[in-house]
Amino acid sequence: MQGTMMDVQLTVPTILERIRTQYAGREVVSLLVAGRDEAGNPLPHTHRTTYGQVAERARRLAGGLLGLGLQKGDRVATLAVNSFRHLEAYLGVPSAGLVLHTVNIRLHPEQIAWIINHAEDRVLLIENVFAAMIPAIKAACPTLEHIFVLGPTPQPIPLPGVQDYDTFVMGSGALAQYPELDERDPAAMCYTSGTTGNPKGVVYTHRSTLLHSIVSAPKDALNVGEQDTVLPIVPMFHVNAWGLPYTCAMYGAKQVYAGVFSDGRTVARLLQDEAVTITAGVPTIWMGLLGELDRAAGAGEPYALSGLERLVVGGSAAPEAMIRAFERHGLTMLQAWGMTETHPLGTASGVPVGVAAQSDEGFGLRAKQGRAVPLIELGLIDDDGQKLPHDGKTMGRLIIRGPWVASSYFKGEGQDNFFPLDGQGWFDTGDIATLDERGYMHIQDRAKDLIKSGGEWISSVDLENAIMAHPAVAQCAVIAMDDPKWDERPLAVVVPREGQSVSHEDIRDFLAPKFARWWLPDATVTATNIPIGATGKFLKRELREQYRGYGQAQGVSTPEARE
Repeated sequence: MQGTMMDVQLTVPTILERIRTQYAGREVVSLLVAGRDEAGNPLPHTHRTTYGQVAERARRLAGGLLGLGLQKGDRVATLAVNSFRHLEAYLGVPSAGLVLHTVNIRLHPEQIAWIINHAEDRVLLIENVFAAMIPAIKAACPTLEHIFVLGPTPQPIPLPGVQDYDTFVMGSGALAQYPELDERDPAAMCYTSGTTGNPKGVVYTHRSTLLHSIVSAPKDALNVGEQDTVLPIVPMFHVNAWGLPYTCAMYGAKQVYAGVFSDGRTVARLLQDEAVTITAGVPTIWMGLLGELDRAAGAGEPYALSGLERLVVGGSAAPEAMIRAFERHGLTMLQAWGMTETHPLGTASGVPVGVAAQSDEGFGLRAKQGRAVPLIELGLIDDDGQKLPHDGKTMGRLIIRGPWVASSYFKGEGQDNFFPLDGQGWFDTGDIATLDERGYMHIQDRAKDLIKSGGEWISSVDLENAIMAHPAVAQCAVIAMDDPKWDERPLAVVVPREGQSVSHEDIRDFLAPKFARWWLPDATVTATNIPIGATGKFLKRELREQYRGYGQAQGVSTPEARE
């Protein structure tokens, strides 16, 4: 016996047609750069368009790219900020049967060139604010045949063959008919952040993109619907802005893009002025916003954000203190977890029935990475590949599988992360985590960031989150320092809040009620800043190099640490 259901392909043109036919009047708002002030800082200009206009231009972009002679599967790179033009590429490039390759604008130029060459991109769409990079990119990337500048093109155009994007799009005929696409065809690709070795490419399919968009929207995930206005501050080059541009388009939500403007004051004004209901970003963004909300409230000029229902935080763990601080402003923070290899949504941290969101238990659960969204499975294994219990205590290597989880890297690289278990394919995330009986996952650390002291593990993430609850601490990163007796011991690198100071004894006293004595940092150093990488995470690799040998040089020793 066979089922009687239609076999309809899940492809990106489905989303493009929805905004063209059902949501044509919904707005897309972008903050664009409109000149510079006397100090050289960019000045914002608010641009407004609609899904109907985005759809028309996306179809013209698709037609124009195919008119250049590009073939199915060819890669089109973007080096761009969040804006309506980038959204057009999100929809138009895959709908032409081509592959959208979003390149991280914060990488070093040499690494950008390496990624473009590795992906064998044929076309580059580059933001006009990065136009000065064009000659160097063109010289270093022989596969690039066409470069289009997004936004007003600087004059004179830097090189022959470089064209104005808007002129190209409006001069091209709209795609008359979508090419025949298989849902397993590639639609987009992103590269990992390359914290160890060269970045690796992850290729998303049309099917994975559609399924991810569908499952990201429900109430117990990101809660996106037609009535919402969504501000993804997470960059569109970072795992497709966590899939939000596609999810919002599929469900008809208004989209707001901040472009290069991510400071706390601009974000707060944009949230208020556009009546945003859902926003998403990494913890460093929310630290800036929280500082602005505190300032405004202290000045008796609070922002009107009563309609803001959810601040989604990801990229790295959000301290419970931050979640509580936003709650004092009447704002709810939702923690989510994922990776480039998971498209990215894997978990979301809602609270179960019977638990009050603002209770101590509720805050504790919300500070974890949450439960797997539908169709995603999580597991724990030890270093020998044996399954570990889900008891909320046993730490193990976090593994994941699902229909939008990578099964390999581009060009077959890094295959050690992929393996079979009980006849099924799994991906080893590189995270060390716990899973409890209710399915809540708690990242303890990246495997490379765990501190091994006397054969026992110490979670740098747990220590960081606790230290950042100290009223005098703005930022904190905890790293391992070498110890002749215990192999490794914790070193806290702390950035104090403006006008305040904090000592090592202050930190240890603050942590003592929460942690075993042997978990407490052996030393604390204060810094003016902590290096942040291209995806908004602390660069612990740089900190470990900076403070290599610190314990021996300072004579730090705690022989009683494990006693």
